[in-house]
Amino acid sequence: MEIPWQKLSDETLTAVIEEFVTREGTEYGARDYSLAEKVAQVRAQLQGRKLGLDYDPDSGTCHLFVRQP
Repeated sequence: MEIPWQKLSDETLTAVIEEFVTREGTEYGARDYSLAEKVAQVRAQLQGRKLGLDYDPDSGTCHLFVRQP
């Protein structure tokens, strides 16, 4: 079920994004980005509605997903 990311506290949203960007296999191209830069990029994509936030009540986990244009 999709949830509005704006409803999460800043601390919770940051934790969800950090978990996403630190997953093994997450690549950002030829340049290395700091954790703060990666979090800012993902937050901007949420604000721009390029990404959404999904909550699975069965597992109690959140996942970011790419919105279809």
